[in-house]
Amino acid sequence: MIPRHLQHELQTQLNEYPIVTIVGPRQAGKTTLVRSVLPDYAYVNLENPEVRQFATEDPKAFLKQYPQRTIFDEIQRTPHLLSYLQEIVDQDNVNGQFVLTGSHQLLLREAVTQSLAGRTGLLHLLPLSIAELSDANVEFDTPSDYLFQGFLPRIYDQAQRPHTAYANYFQTYVERDVRQLIKLKDVILFEKFMKLLAGRVGQVINYQSLSNDVGVDGMTIKAWLSILEASYVVFRLPPYFENFGKRVIKTPKIYFTDTGLLCYLLGIERVEQVGRDPLIGNLFENLVVLEALKTRYNRGLTPNLYFFRDSQGHEIDLLHKQGSALMGVEIKAASTWNASFKRTLQHFDHHLNALAIRAVVYSGQALEFSDGIKALSYKDIGQLFGEVNT
Repeated sequence: MIPRHLQHELQTQLNEYPIVTIVGPRQAGKTTLVRSVLPDYAYVNLENPEVRQFATEDPKAFLKQYPQRTIFDEIQRTPHLLSYLQEIVDQDNVNGQFVLTGSHQLLLREAVTQSLAGRTGLLHLLPLSIAELSDANVEFDTPSDYLFQGFLPRIYDQAQRPHTAYANYFQTYVERDVRQLIKLKDVILFEKFMKLLAGRVGQVINYQSLSNDVGVDGMTIKAWLSILEASYVVFRLPPYFENFGKRVIKTPKIYFTDTGLLCYLLGIERVEQVGRDPLIGNLFENLVVLEALKTRYNRGLTPNLYFFRDSQGHEIDLLHKQGSALMGVEIKAASTWNASFKRTLQHFDHHLNALAIRAVVYSGQALEFSDGIKALSYKDIGQLFGEVNT
């Protein structure tokens, strides 16, 4: 098992809350993390039909078997248990009693908000980060390798072939979960939607265009996107439009939570194809934005990540709000430095909003300039967002 940076925050929150809930995509390593960090906790897998039936038919008798220090895996399968857990922790008033994991935001969010408000810490675990791989002495020479290999822990633990692994992952997890959440009549149509969505990665979402190309109505597109986001298959990067009025784009961009799945959906079968793909700039941008998101989540922090684009075409690929200050990050897939990489940062800083930190993330060497702008490798993105090495 590759050690996870979220471990520190998990252990900290167990000392602060009676329950800690960890959410994230299927196969991101939630179960492995909690079972390795908490070997003395009992473990209950709620995906097991017999276990789930008992928990559903007689929740009080079920929970009497696990009065404390228990991991309930895939808790979204039995959300009614949360109200009973609330009673237990309110009565006992002991921190670190239960750990919950889940892979569906929609099924968990309302139940957690209603039953466990103030009683649980909430953590997000995404697939492995570049920093976590580096700590385990797993490094690649090019961004194409990271993009194609992806970040699911099993690929590294079991030495799986990425393209085959993501084909199986898509069919056994993504499609299955979607079927459970919506009445999916035409799987082929949904696969078409997924591939078209992959072709629009890093772009502002255009619901009408997707609707026309897939052949379903706009409401269906929005529903499918919501399900993919709730299942942590994709995430939206919101636009930053504070104080800028009507001049800016106010529709989010879409990215994938694992670049290996993204490459599979784009039909990329070999790592050599990645660098030649016409979407290489978007793929690289997905990689960098995703690493920023992982870094924030691994520290137990709200992402506070945005992009900016105005009606004149001025754009910042990634903005991070730190209190009242902004950090601006421009993302370039190139490995050779070019002075033009600074332009959008300079324009934003001089004409729109002062930036506390200005950085360009690319595939080349780290550089610092006299104007305060710095360039760094995509492998070091955690330095910008305070990656904690464990």
